[in-house]
Amino acid sequence: MLYTQSQVQDFSQQTFAHLLVKQEENLLTLTLNRPEKKNALNPTLFKELAFALSYAKYASDVWAVLIAANGDVFCAGADLKAFAGAIEQNNSTIPEPNSEIVIGDVFNALHKPCIAKVHAPVYAGGFLIVCGCTHVIASDNATFSLPEVKRGLFPFQVLKSLLGIMSAREALDFCMRAKTMDAMQAQTVGLATKVVAVNQLDAEVQALATELFQFSPSAIRLGLEAYQQLKNISDAEAHGYLKQMLNKAIQTDDAAEGIAAFTEKRKPVWKGL
Repeated sequence: MLYTQSQVQDFSQQTFAHLLVKQEENLLTLTLNRPEKKNALNPTLFKELAFALSYAKYASDVWAVLIAANGDVFCAGADLKAFAGAIEQNNSTIPEPNSEIVIGDVFNALHKPCIAKVHAPVYAGGFLIVCGCTHVIASDNATFSLPEVKRGLFPFQVLKSLLGIMSAREALDFCMRAKTMDAMQAQTVGLATKVVAVNQLDAEVQALATELFQFSPSAIRLGLEAYQQLKNISDAEAHGYLKQMLNKAIQTDDAAEGIAAFTEKRKPVWKGL
């Protein structure tokens, strides 16, 4: 992660300029709150997201992350004016990261369920958030669009993320033709997990979080870690690595609790440890 565990220890004392942060029990909700700029990702918002996700990774009482947004656009992508040098005044106290922020890598290193609640259009770099999540619950009026080639640009990082979700031909066609998908099309290609009416969005997201919390947080965390690592090792190494991960899972408090609960015919009480 771009921040160490010690750097995020004072998380609750930090001031966020463009991100609303709320933790209820084991769910950390991060709400993009730059509606006047269509939640465009400027350097401050990138930094705040990276810091919050680093905290979520290290915090044992955070079992899942929910990413939502205020305003009539979920995310308009990168704020090109800001990255071109436009000066912004804000009250953010988030420290500088240890290295350059590559937001796709930050999501990959989270190793916890991450739910995107998409109520409105997603454009360009906003896909890095959507693709980085393990689950995407979209309203039936949400749309997904990559307009970069209309501006003389190309969605390079988004393409990498899309290739983990849809076929190469679908991803390339989507990028090259500046297509817009409706929510149902996004579900068909795997970009959205589920599509519901906008007035059902909150209930669906809460139901998903509640369901995930019925299962071992440590088992899910180790499973997501293994999923990411499998992208970087050969087939010859894979089974040996996965055996090591199984041994690691067996040694967790959650595994001991799960086995005891099964034997005693009761519901387990997870600790996420």
